[in-house]
Parts: sequence; C-alpha cells; structure tokens
Amino acid sequence: MTDHREHGELVEALRAAGVGGVDGSPLARSMYSSDASLYRVPPRVVVTPRDAGELPAVLAVCRDAGVPLTMRGAGTSIAGNAVGPGVVVDVSRHLNRVLEIDPEAGTALVEPGIVQARLHRVAAGHGLRFGPDPSTRTRATLGGMIGNNACGSRALGYGRTSDNVLGLDVVTGSGERLRLGDVPGARADSVLLERLRGLVGQNLALVRTEFGRFGRQVSGYSLEHLLPEKGFDVARALVGSEGTLALTLAARVRMVREPAHRVLAVLGYGSMAEAADAVPAILPHGPVACEGLDSRIVNVVRERRGAGAVPPLPSGSGWLLVELAGPEPGALRSAARELVAASGCADSALVEDMALADALWRIREDGSGLVARTPAGEQAHAGWEDAAVPPERLGAYLREFEALLAGYGLFGVPYGHFGDGCIHVRIDFPFGRAGGTRVFRDFLNDAAVLAARHGGTMSGEHGDGRARSELLPHMYSAEALALCSAVKDVFDPDDVLNPGIVVRPAAVDGDLRAVQTIPLNRGLGLAYRDDRGDLSRAVHRCTGVGKCRADNTGAGGVMCPSYLATREEKDSTRGRARVLQEVVSGKLGPDGWRSEALHDVLDLCLSCKGCASDCPTGVDMASYKAEALHRRYRRRIRPRSHYALGMLPRWTRLAARAPATIKAVNAALRSRALRPLLAWGAGIDRRRTLPAFAPVTFRRWFASHRSPEGRHGDVVLFVDSFTDAFSPEVGRATVRVLEHAGYRVTVTERPVCCGITWISTGQLDGARAQARRTVRALLPHVRRGARVVGMEPSCTGVLRSDAEELLRGVDAAAAREVAAATRTLAELLAETPDWTPPDLSGVTGIAQPHCHHHAVMGWAKDADLLREAGADVRRLGSCCGLAGNFGVERGHHEVSVAVAEQQLLPAVRETGDGGVVLADGFSCRTQLRELADRDGEHLAQLLARRLPEP
Repeated sequence: MTDHREHGELVEALRAAGVGGVDGSPLARSMYSSDASLYRVPPRVVVTPRDAGELPAVLAVCRDAGVPLTMRGAGTSIAGNAVGPGVVVDVSRHLNRVLEIDPEAGTALVEPGIVQARLHRVAAGHGLRFGPDPSTRTRATLGGMIGNNACGSRALGYGRTSDNVLGLDVVTGSGERLRLGDVPGARADSVLLERLRGLVGQNLALVRTEFGRFGRQVSGYSLEHLLPEKGFDVARALVGSEGTLALTLAARVRMVREPAHRVLAVLGYGSMAEAADAVPAILPHGPVACEGLDSRIVNVVRERRGAGAVPPLPSGSGWLLVELAGPEPGALRSAARELVAASGCADSALVEDMALADALWRIREDGSGLVARTPAGEQAHAGWEDAAVPPERLGAYLREFEALLAGYGLFGVPYGHFGDGCIHVRIDFPFGRAGGTRVFRDFLNDAAVLAARHGGTMSGEHGDGRARSELLPHMYSAEALALCSAVKDVFDPDDVLNPGIVVRPAAVDGDLRAVQTIPLNRGLGLAYRDDRGDLSRAVHRCTGVGKCRADNTGAGGVMCPSYLATREEKDSTRGRARVLQEVVSGKLGPDGWRSEALHDVLDLCLSCKGCASDCPTGVDMASYKAEALHRRYRRRIRPRSHYALGMLPRWTRLAARAPATIKAVNAALRSRALRPLLAWGAGIDRRRTLPAFAPVTFRRWFASHRSPEGRHGDVVLFVDSFTDAFSPEVGRATVRVLEHAGYRVTVTERPVCCGITWISTGQLDGARAQARRTVRALLPHVRRGARVVGMEPSCTGVLRSDAEELLRGVDAAAAREVAAATRTLAELLAETPDWTPPDLSGVTGIAQPHCHHHAVMGWAKDADLLREAGADVRRLGSCCGLAGNFGVERGHHEVSVAVAEQQLLPAVRETGDGGVVLADGFSCRTQLRELADRDGEHLAQLLARRLPEP
C-alpha cells in the first residue's frame, strides 16, 4: 500500500469517527514534523480536534489501525516528545478553555490546550496564577506542562507541575476513561487501577529507593506518587509521563496568589561554579527562585540586544538571581540582607524596582534563545540541555561538565535553575562533519554517566523524549526500568501512545533533523552574510521554541501578527520556517519553491520583519519570503500586484511628472467606473481606497527651497517615493525640524528608490538595481561627511540592512558606508549636541511604530525624545496590518483588519479626538485613514508644529 493511500485511508477513518480538523496534507506533515528538539519525524496525519470528546475517537481509530498517537500542545518540546510517525493531535488550536475557576478553593479546571499566560489573564481578576512558570509560559499549554512536568524559575516557591495538579480526566491507551482526583465524575473503581496498585505493591522497596530521590528527578515515570504513604495518587503519577500512558481531556490545577511584595537579590561571584557552591547556604532562606548565569550569557545579550539590554550587575563573572516574596516589605528587606550575608558573594545588589527586576530576569530568558548560536556563528543544539543534580553537588558537577565539554572540543553556555540543581545548555555538536553524529552519541553517554555519578537525572524538567530515554539505564537499575515498562503495559498495552519514549526507547541519534540539512548557497537573491551565505543555515535558525506563537504585543513586540490573527500554525514564523526547512532539504520535491505548501505558509506573512528582532534565534522571515518569491517567479509570469505594487515607485514617478498628469491620475482613481477595473488590474482588494497623489510633490517643492547653511553641516534627506508623491507634508516638516536643529538639508540630484516594494514582492534583481543606484547616489554625500536621514521607516531600514544584503563586491562595501551614516530623525536629533526639543507638555496619545522601524533601527530614540520633550505617548505593539502591499492585495483584507484590531484600532478608539496618533510609516497612516477615519502624524510633523515660527 502506498504512503498516499495509507494517509487517505487514515484520514477517512478519522473523519468517519466524527473527528474534526483532520489534515494529511504535505503542509501539515511538514509543519508538525519537528518540535523544538533536534528530531524530525513526519506524521501521517495531523488532527486539531474541536472538542475534547473527539480524543477518545482519535484513540480508537489509532488502536484499530495500529497507528501511533502523539499529543502536542505548543510544540515547544526540546526533548522530542511532541513528534511522532502516526497521528499528531494539536490541542492548542481549539481545546483551550478555562472551564471553571474557584477563587475560594484556589483552583481551576482547564482543557489541555490552554496557554499558561492566558490562564493567568483569566485568573488575574481573582488575584490568582498557576505557580510553575517555565520560560515558554507565554505559549506553553497546560497539557504540555503536564506531559513533561514543567517547572520553571520559581519551582522553589511553587513546586513542579505535579505538585499543582489536583485531578485529571484522562483516557488511557487501553481506551478506559479515568477521572482521577478532584475532577467532575471522579470514581475509584477500576480494574486497571487495581492492577497498577498490585504492581506497585510488589515493588515497594524499588520505588522507595530509586524514584523521587530529589525534587528535579523528572526522568522516567514518577512512580513515587503511587506509594501507599503518598496516597496512591495516580493523577500526580501521570504528570511527566510524556503522553505515553494516557490522553488528558481536562485537569484541575492549584492556583496561587501573587505575593504582595518581591525583592531580587543579585549576587556576584568569581565564577559560575563558585555561585553554584553558594546555593546550599541560600536555600534555608526560603527563596522563591534562585537562577544562575555567568558573563558568557550576559555578553551574548549585550552583543545581540545592545548594551542597554543589560542593567548594571554586581562585580563578578558569575551571578545568582535570588527572589524572595512575602506580605511585608520591611521583613522582606531584612530577610534579603540576611541572605546576602550568608551567601558568601563578592558583591551584591538588592532590587525592589520591579521594572529593573524584570530587565534582569530578561537577561536569563532572552539569553536562553540567543545562545542557540555560538560566538563563532555555529548552531548550538539541544539534546543535553536540562540535566539536574542535587543542589549540594551542583558546583562540583558544573566544573566536571565544563571539563567534559572541553575534552570533546565542544562549546556551550550553561545557566539555569541553580536552586533546584538544574542546568540548561545548548552545545555546538558537529553534525555537519563526518563522524559528528558519533560525537553526539558519545558525549550524551558520557554526560549521562557524569550526571548519574553525582546522583542526578537526565532531565530536570523537559522530559526524556527521544533525546534521553535511551540514556535512562545510566541512572536506573534494570529492575526499575522493567517496572516502568510494566506500568506502560498496564495503561497502554498496544504501545499506541507516543512509542519510543521513556520505555523501549528510540535511539538518541535516530531521526536527527540537523543531519538531514543540505547547504544552499548558489543562485540566491540575498547574501545571508550572517549565515555564511547559506540559505539553509538561515532557515534552520528556527529551533522551534515558538515565541512567535505568543502574544508579545503588550510589551511592544511585533512577531507574529498573522499567527495572532488566525491562530494557525501555518501562519506562525515557526510554521513557515519548518516548511522552508523541508524545501531546502528537498523533502517537498525537486521544485519545492513552487509547492502549494510553501505558497500556503507564506501567503499571509506580512513581511513585517518583526521576527528579525523579536525571534530569539534571529529568524528573518521577510527576507526568506522575498527569496522564496524570487525563486518561484524568476523569469515567470507574476501576480498582477507584483507589477502594480511591486513597481509602484516607477509608476509614481511617471504620474508625478507634471501637475496635469497628477490631476488626470487622481480623477481616474476617484472614478466610480474606473476604480473596479483599476483594482482588478492591480490585484487590489476592491474594499481598499487607492491613495491620491499630492498636487505638488516634495521634490518639486524642495527645488524652490533654499536650505540655509547649518552649524552642524549637511544632511542628505532620503526622499522615498511615498513621501515624495503622497505625503510631501512629512518631508516639509522634516526639513523644518532639521534646519531648526542646525543642519543644511540637501537631496540627491536625481530621484532614487531603495527598492523596498521590489523586495517585498520578491523581485530581487530589480531591487538590486534600485539599491545600487541609490547607494551610488548617496555615497558622495556620505564621504563628504553628511548624514543620511530617512523619513519612511521601511526605506530607512533598507538603507540600514537590506541594501548590503542585495549588493555584492564594492557596491556592498559602499552600502555598508551608507548604512553607517543613515539615521532616523530621532537618532540624528539625539546626536545633535545643542538641540533641545520643543516643549510637548500636554501632548498625549499613542504611537504605532512601523514594524521595520522596530525591527531594524529600534524605536528607543523616538521614545526618549518624546519623554524628554514632555509628551505622554503610549507605544503600541504589533503591526498596523497594512504592511506595505500586503493589506492592499486581494485575499488579505480580512487578516489585515484582524491584525489592526490586535492593538492599533482599539487604542485609537480609546484615544480622544485631542490625542495624537503618531505613525511614521505611510502604510500605517493609510491604514488609520481607511479603518479608523483618523489621520496619523509623523514625528517630524509633531515636532514642527511646536517649533517657534521662523
């Protein structure tokens, strides 16, 4: 039977059983072939059930067909326990409700797909939250946390997930429904449970001596909860079983109250190992969290996020971040001082400012993603990333582990939950060279021996999965492993649920995704200099941690607006990266660039570049989409919008040649008869209004303007096509502000274009020609000492980054010179020594930073300028939704509006008529006019309005 026929029969069987969301397409199989681990295991079918009642039906079909079944939440598993060769069930799409909150009891009943951060938002009104807080809490689901017994930074204070599960509603692998503990319909009578009780009773000594020896012993099954003295708590025993014993339909979890006060003690030591030595002296003081890191991870954050991302730290090369919490601030300060005195640290700081404390915690959280690349640019991999030892052995273990790394010639940056003895690290295993897989296997076995020698566990919170199940004999006896297998057989006698995990393990070096990569460094439209010219290395930056599935907009984040609009994996940065990985590896056929799967995942990408700054591994999907379109359509007929919108600057220059031409074009755009025809011809959604050309272009106005000599010399204003043809008032305001600041303003002799519209439509040959002309036109100004000031953020972003990626040789070197001299208006004003901004006291409102402004230049200088001038302007996150040509094109209107509703439109509705709406991007201002009937204002316009009359 062919694979295609097998997939079809399985799909039909699932649908016939009443299961919804059944998908056996190449797109679904590509997206779900990986999680956040090293492994690639394509499923046969992906299911996104709409009701928890469908899960038993999925299981029944899988049992009848002998097909493995793997449950999946956010897909952030680093151990490889959320991928499988049969049916993968994604519960995050629909099974994500909070069924009940009991504020008095402090509990919540939830479905398995609820994201922890969303549970927190729902429970916040009652002052409650779920205690364990893994770094992925903004996208991690409770079902996934139950699956691997997630812990996080504050497990010292709130315990592991298993300590906070009060009841489970499950279906075992044998098909039996069990309602365990505090869940509706709970009952104790079950033949299966009696068999389990008897099995444990026969092995009491074994369970008491080998299981549950210390808090972070997550590897294997948590059989200690089945002991008589533990109340034979089957619900807690199922936590951490990685979906190998039962499917979770609902869970009752304990909620905790937020402490009234917190204080963070930052303790400095000579090294990270010395910091680890101090942990036993700190634990008696009752910390909620005790995290360790050293100068290596701090330096990575400084290098890739900027010096401002790292607040001042106490002197030292290793640090502990120790959090205390309590009801009385005075008592908390006293306790913190006692802790510092007992810690043996060389230097310390006590932090009560929660904003500063959050910034310090972000070093740890951001660093964990940033170390996915070594300083040498090599990929650093998971695989041995969360071993744990008893805390009193941590210092010795760390020293020996660093020596083990050095002995293998490997690089990794350890950090982690020092108070629990749990260490995280990503390692540059040499998969790209001969024998690299053998190095991986040998290192894992030696590391397992080391951890076991210190009384430790292979996994301290991520689970065993494919990465560590084969290593369990290093820490468990043959009898203990045989008991785990017997427990598996009681719950899942046909081995349907997540086979190869924990018992009868899959090989640690089987199905490795990294081994299957193929370099792609020829015929590319972009240079990928940060990835050694290799597109395959670039798309494999995605490690699957799934931050693109989180709502980061409240903190000013942008990534990923399309996923937040649709909540579909295909519209996440990760989903797109996974399909691109399949394309470059040849898994989608000889011409995967033209595949339907790739088209589907890229269609709703806004090319916002939010991921370029927000993704911890530096994925730049806007560039990858441009490359994909370039390869798909090069020397082929393109969509109509590529000609109309992709070459828009060319048409604007033609239309703006004379006032009479402008009038004629505007009349055609307003014509009720012609507009539908024009929209069809341009591939534009008919609900969109085409912008009118300004009667006088900026360049025509500037030709009659004499800019006075400036005390600070010259700036060359980059006149983009949008400002020139549609918003010349922005250009005039910019000139006024620059002249007031002491600059003489010039422009290039001839009109030039950065090529952004060619880039966004994947016309990279045309974009290269545009960028080359622009760089050559700007270079003489730059070499005479002039700064380049951009007005349109997307165009400024091209000058700062994309131009160099497009160009080669001497032109690329010239682009670097131009990039170094290019500034936003706020950046230049911040560098101007004697300029004082006009008084903006009383100015209130919101700001919608352009996505490329956020991603490439950063908006910090704009925020600083507004604050120093006295304005009270709230920065919005997410994208406006128009995103250049995206929101105008046919088929994108609904998603464009949905993206605008994430932040922009609600904020505009809350802002009174007297409030300012700052929007430097032309597309942002267009979206505001179209959807909110509101005029946005450029920063230059706001400043110019408050300047004294000349």
